[in-house]
Amino acid sequence: MAGSDLLQQGIILQCLSNHSVASPSIASVTYFPTHPSYTCTLQSYIRNLRFISPTTPRPLFIVAPSHVSHIQASIICCKVHGFEIRIRSGGHDYDGLSYVSESPFMILDLFNLRSVSVNLEDGIGTAWVDSGATLGELFYAIGQKSNTHGFPAGVCPTVGVGGHFSGGGYGNMMRKHGLSVDNVVDAKLVDVGGNVLDRESMGEDLFWAIRGGGGASFGVILSWKIKLVSVPEIVTVFRIEKTLEQGATDIVHQWQYIADKIDENLFIRVVLLPVNKKHLQSIKAKFIGLFLGNAGKLISVMNGKFPELGLLPENCFETSWIESVLFWSNYPIGTSIQVLLDRQPQPEKYLKKKSDYVQEPISKENLQGIWKKMIELKRPALTLNPYGGKMSDIQEHETPFPHRAGNIYKIQYSVTWKDEGDEALERSLDQIRKLYEYMTPYVSKSPRSSYLNYRDVDIGINENGNASYSEAVIWGRKYFKDNFDRLVQVKSKVDPGNFFRYEQSIPCLGSWKSVMAE
Repeated sequence: MAGSDLLQQGIILQCLSNHSVASPSIASVTYFPTHPSYTCTLQSYIRNLRFISPTTPRPLFIVAPSHVSHIQASIICCKVHGFEIRIRSGGHDYDGLSYVSESPFMILDLFNLRSVSVNLEDGIGTAWVDSGATLGELFYAIGQKSNTHGFPAGVCPTVGVGGHFSGGGYGNMMRKHGLSVDNVVDAKLVDVGGNVLDRESMGEDLFWAIRGGGGASFGVILSWKIKLVSVPEIVTVFRIEKTLEQGATDIVHQWQYIADKIDENLFIRVVLLPVNKKHLQSIKAKFIGLFLGNAGKLISVMNGKFPELGLLPENCFETSWIESVLFWSNYPIGTSIQVLLDRQPQPEKYLKKKSDYVQEPISKENLQGIWKKMIELKRPALTLNPYGGKMSDIQEHETPFPHRAGNIYKIQYSVTWKDEGDEALERSLDQIRKLYEYMTPYVSKSPRSSYLNYRDVDIGINENGNASYSEAVIWGRKYFKDNFDRLVQVKSKVDPGNFFRYEQSIPCLGSWKSVMAE
């Protein structure tokens, strides 16, 4: 290694040490490329193999803070030396924006900050959860304390709390209890000046912004105080698969008319997959349900509102809420809830995701056209997540997440592949983009909306992370609609130098150069 690089490492490490506590030492959680654990630490939380290639830009160093002063020191030293910060809590960042940059950068990886403290003594129940904890760790902690409390969040246990909450956080209890951010009551954040703020000291504007506006635009969120929700001791889950030959078109068509209007205790997701076998080209529709109640009540609801699916008692599995999380994560029935503490997901893949919102049911004829396109493209899949219920009761402006009343369901587009190389990458990206383009007539317009936690650089980026308003509004309106302008106002107030910036960070009206000159 060149002497100049070693000198730079020494200067950076001295800066970090000068601005943090002596114990625990920041040096013990700082990884330069010469450190034997650098590559392992970098790759441990990369969930998309697209960003593990030899040509992917790598951070100058990684700090995995175990004390708040490590975060404060990282901010100070990056300002002094002109580095960008990427903040990573779990790595489920579909386009890698939390751990890749074209500019010189470091990663602030929060995996050491993962405590969960559940308090059931204050009525309904609350919890403080660190941003570096996973959803699985949060759910496990709740389940250890109570079988009648839960929290509305995603169904993938290895997702990090920090990114999930700050982007909105949806899951299979959203129709009953709203998003994760609808149940956040306090937070602790380190701002650009290194100050540790809670809800009272940060003010309601900033507290509003981090609950769905993407926390990494405004600071480093340490932890969140959440309000737990009541769940019955017995919930019911089911999974039913239908092909086109088994009437899937009629069932999906009807699902659109009931999914957002049926009992708010019931959430029915539909996963649509192309089937390309030698003697069969078809579509498989998986209907996956969670009902906050027993199987008898569920059968009654389904017979009355959605008999087309043909749900039978033998399709239903009664369980506790915490065990239903395992079912939704595709673990076999009877798996120990200890698996929720496993931070490493199943073998990773190359992937690309996109999103849309549907506000009018798609006709059977047009569904058949979609099936034909999916079969032609072979790989892209669609996941339909119903809205309605509590989601329609909350006003668009209450949080930065604006996709509330008027949306029947959200679409996640997904393509995964295992082959390395540019050819497989371009082929797969072309497939998902063609399906997204085909869907244009059937989804929301003006703007064609997207979900922030399904990060998608196709809809626009800030060049070099330093956007003008006119550049950022192109993608910003798709994520936030009219809430984008308020987010810009908050950003301009709390980070006027635009220190916290990346390809889809909220822009401010100032110049980042003023901060670099400090």
